[in-house]
Amino acid sequence: MAKILVADDEQKIREVIREYSEFNGHEVTEASDGMMAVGLCKLEDFDLIIMDIMMPKLDGYSACKEIRKVKDTPIIMLSARSEEYDKLFGFELGIDDYVVKPFSPKELMARINAVLSRRNSSQQPSSQVLTFDGLEINIPARTVTIDGEKVDLTPKEYDLLFYLVENRNIALSRDQLLSDIWGYDFFGADRTIDTHIKNLRNNLGKYRDYIVTLRGVGYKFEA
Repeated sequence: MAKILVADDEQKIREVIREYSEFNGHEVTEASDGMMAVGLCKLEDFDLIIMDIMMPKLDGYSACKEIRKVKDTPIIMLSARSEEYDKLFGFELGIDDYVVKPFSPKELMARINAVLSRRNSSQQPSSQVLTFDGLEINIPARTVTIDGEKVDLTPKEYDLLFYLVENRNIALSRDQLLSDIWGYDFFGADRTIDTHIKNLRNNLGKYRDYIVTLRGVGYKFEA
């Protein structure tokens, strides 16, 4: 069972998600605006957040930014807007999935279960603590340090870096990265991967060159 926070100003949307989530054994807490969602996240721990973009008091993007300051809870964004820019902006904030309204409740549940499954897998015990010069990557603790200083990454940046490192020196296509990390074929898939790689490199600073671009193929972590 997972604790899910559903933040949407449309009561009918919240009711539908609650009905299907509880049918699948999950516990649901509701928020009718972004401010309320942020407040609840500061008070409680959730396994997953489903967040609408267009909400009163505080929109979903702004709420996501505030939540990311205190929690790395997986977030699925809901929106009536399907433009590539909106999706990429969400992924830059560290969301885990983007669902366009109107949506199929069954498809949303499949995405919820996929996100929870990936999250649980990433938290399984591991003995891997890897060091590359001054870059230390502690996979079980989900921490990254550069010359002894901790680096804060978004949940998806952690997942991407860990995947690259665990498959170091292996050429990985964008499709493979998208499938194994996100689990779905997103519109604008190449841009999604490239944006996350760019942000990840910026966070790695002088060790950015460990992530090598393979023109026409994808990327690899070269150590």
